[in-house]
Amino acid sequence: MSDALEKSGLIFMKVGLHAQESIEDIVKRKQREFEETGSIFWGYGGNTCHPFSMVQPFAKEMEESGNQVLIVMQKMNSKHAAPPEIAKQYSDDGVTWQPIPKGIEVRGSRYAMVLDELRVEEFDLDLGELQVGVGPSRGRKGDQYLMGRVDKGCFLYTPQQVPTTQDEKNVTSIGLVARVKSPYAVLLKT
Repeated sequence: MSDALEKSGLIFMKVGLHAQESIEDIVKRKQREFEETGSIFWGYGGNTCHPFSMVQPFAKEMEESGNQVLIVMQKMNSKHAAPPEIAKQYSDDGVTWQPIPKGIEVRGSRYAMVLDELRVEEFDLDLGELQVGVGPSRGRKGDQYLMGRVDKGCFLYTPQQVPTTQDEKNVTSIGLVARVKSPYAVLLKT
């Protein structure tokens, strides 16, 4: 997997229970949506991956340099049990709103990543080999950025030239991977 990571911009996100739905049920529903529609809208919140100031500029920069953008997701225990309001419209520019495509459902979220096929793919990722790729924290190491309540971000994969010791690594298990596709991320409205 490291070859694919080196040629990609990465969006890292922690995922779990969301809007009263287990991560396993969300994955099944999203894979079904992709089979039916060819796209997935992966709902989320938080300004560290705001669609307009972070995700879209990052993804456009990556694609202009000939690289793809992947989302890599770490499964975690979550307590997001808010009622599942279902989004009715989306906007990729904050001005023009369109209905959520038939066959796609986004629950309990302010934003959504636009994805290709979602794959269950398990591998370890050293967060110290990530570097923030956009915004005021650009260049900051991923393991330092992803502290406290920060659970997602836009990163470049920068493997260490000199191998680090086991004590220096901040390894996390990745369980889900997808390619992020245009328009990359959108606003949602119920």
